[in-house]
Amino acid sequence: MATILQADDKDLGGFTVSRVLPNQDKKMVGPFIFFDHIGPADFPAGEGINVRPHPHIGLATVTYLFNGSILHRDSLGSVQEIFPGDVNWMIAGKGIVHSERETHEVRAQQHPLHGLQLWVALPPEHETVEPDFQHINKSLLPTINRPGLMMRLIVGEAYDRSSPVRTFSPMFYLDILAQPGATLEHPNPEHEAALFVESGSIKVSDTVFNAGDFVLLDGNDLEIESLEHSRLMLLGGEKFHRVPHIHWNFVAYERSTLDAARKRWDNGEFPRVPGDDKEFIPLP
Repeated sequence: MATILQADDKDLGGFTVSRVLPNQDKKMVGPFIFFDHIGPADFPAGEGINVRPHPHIGLATVTYLFNGSILHRDSLGSVQEIFPGDVNWMIAGKGIVHSERETHEVRAQQHPLHGLQLWVALPPEHETVEPDFQHINKSLLPTINRPGLMMRLIVGEAYDRSSPVRTFSPMFYLDILAQPGATLEHPNPEHEAALFVESGSIKVSDTVFNAGDFVLLDGNDLEIESLEHSRLMLLGGEKFHRVPHIHWNFVAYERSTLDAARKRWDNGEFPRVPGDDKEFIPLP
């Protein structure tokens, strides 16, 4: 039976982030271990998102925007502005540092920001891979059209299509536009799955869900019906039978690995971000 996972809203000064995963009722959905809904926010000129350099291990981050832009920099030397519909996929592996800010042109004027940032846990055999960064333009992401449905495959495999994003375990993550009365089948009933209703409303079995709901599906929830013009984010994948620990920006299967990462950051042993190495977020 489909159920709602409640979000924890965090005021970051000028905008709100709603964090659904990790959740006390469900730590992961497939490989997805972190789900942040950013905004929507409308910043006045001179203000905006300003996330100082910080580290990650053991995961991949996936950033996807509905509105606005973010300037990504990392310790590999990547510099990439992301726009709506594009994908920034950063594999932390054994360790990476990045910042998320804005360009001068964006900050100089009133501007919006609305999107999602998710973390994907890496399987144990891949948790210490070399860090990497991929930017995929929306034009390169597969589009899947069905009656009343327009779908963009962001990451993974679904409905006989594959995203060009490099992954390490079976998963799917889709942006779906649905017309009233359109029906969508579960992409893989053997996998865990969840829906985020970005706008509109849907029905699963006899239960109606509305904009802002994060809906955890089970194996019997085989069909989703759109009740109005809706935008849905569908995500999930193969269940992780070994759930990693999560602490701050670190994901690892052994607590000793988390402790070692904390010491590395506290001692300044992570690599620096070229062009953005004068500030950092201290260890909490």
